[in-house]
Amino acid sequence: MSWGKLLRFAVWGAAAAIIAAPIAYQQLFPVPTRYSEDVDHFKYASVGVEAASGVPYEIWRTLPGICMSPDDAKAGYRRFGFLFESNRATPIGMPVETAIVPRVGINCALCHVGRVETAAGQSKLLIGAPNTSLDLQSYLQFMFGCVSDKRFTADAVLAENDRLGGDLSALQRLMYRYLIIPQVKGVVAEQQRQLSFMTDQTKWGPGRAAGFQPAKIQVLGIPFDGTLDVVDTPPLWAMARRDGGGLHWDGVNTSLHEVVLSSGIGNGASAHSINLPNLNRIETWVRTLPPAPYPFAINPALATSGKAIFTANCAECHAVGGAKAGQVIPLRMIGTDRNRADAFTPETAIGFKAMTIYPWRYTMFRETNGYVAASLDGLWARAPYLHNGSVPTLAALLSPPAERPTRFARGSPRYDPLQVGFASDQGAVFDTSLPGNSSAGHLWGTALSPADRSALIEYLKTL
Repeated sequence: MSWGKLLRFAVWGAAAAIIAAPIAYQQLFPVPTRYSEDVDHFKYASVGVEAASGVPYEIWRTLPGICMSPDDAKAGYRRFGFLFESNRATPIGMPVETAIVPRVGINCALCHVGRVETAAGQSKLLIGAPNTSLDLQSYLQFMFGCVSDKRFTADAVLAENDRLGGDLSALQRLMYRYLIIPQVKGVVAEQQRQLSFMTDQTKWGPGRAAGFQPAKIQVLGIPFDGTLDVVDTPPLWAMARRDGGGLHWDGVNTSLHEVVLSSGIGNGASAHSINLPNLNRIETWVRTLPPAPYPFAINPALATSGKAIFTANCAECHAVGGAKAGQVIPLRMIGTDRNRADAFTPETAIGFKAMTIYPWRYTMFRETNGYVAASLDGLWARAPYLHNGSVPTLAALLSPPAERPTRFARGSPRYDPLQVGFASDQGAVFDTSLPGNSSAGHLWGTALSPADRSALIEYLKTL
């Protein structure tokens, strides 16, 4: 047997069991990076995904160069709406921690840090706001397609890594060639199989994602049931006032702690890898995280007039302390697209409550058959509106459904202060005629006079 083969067998014998069973290499997972500032912790701290399902960084960074056209590869992962800061190799919300090798994970900030272009043309991060540019489905489809492509080979990965300035040792190169790259192919192929439901459904588009469908399949083991639960990303700020009321769009849980735990598992952490102290720190911080302030001019006198209109027409459901605030409004009353509510089935709630594999139990999941009347803090940054993001602006939401746009673009960081919503003239086209995309319902405020509507919108900017 040649020395090369002996060396390959030695590498295999030393690492195969570790690579094949991610939980085992917890012993080789160093203490995760500690961030002194809460905002940096929110953006970059590990929640335990890397060791369980993280993508090796030295592979992740090569995929644009392997599978994208030269022009697209220049933008790389920015093409999918990821937000990068200048001193970081990965986007906000994608920590890198070492488990045998550096691995890219996911945390809450991937979807819950947005951005807006100010009046001066500057880009401003919105901590806790939805990332309205993130096209998560396109990213996943790119990953699935690239790793299964014939261009994805060990030679290609190692060559592209060298081109990007990688400095893998000879032993590391053997590990990547014979262990890690084949493992990634197998893991990604299984993820593609589990998430194949999204191929034939309405596209998510920027700022939206499947709600509980992946968890139903990957965590609960429920076969795909044909339901459609694509939803707009909600904000993640001032959560203390929401805890105990309906959480998620349809109020299927009332415990913020359980929601945070389920998000960690949903992002890819396992019962053994999940980082509970880091998740607890995030939960504590978002309880008091203030909403992003409106970054454009407000007419104070008009806003004052609008406050009285809000009190008379909206406060019962949407003011803090309102009689119906935080409660689930039945579908027959709200009239909005029912697909998301139908997707959280009784079997889903039962499945969460029956789980015993974690060091905690889920006790608060429930079926609701409606949508939550949420408080409206930071409402301006939540556009597009309704649970499925089917209405581009506040002006459109306060118009009768027949007058709302049937097609508009999503994904631009530019803002329309007059209509109050992100610019809808560029980006991915949203078609309200497609399943799950209906802009019907929520008739409150649609009968207001133009003057009262304008005043109400001005007040809503202040929340």
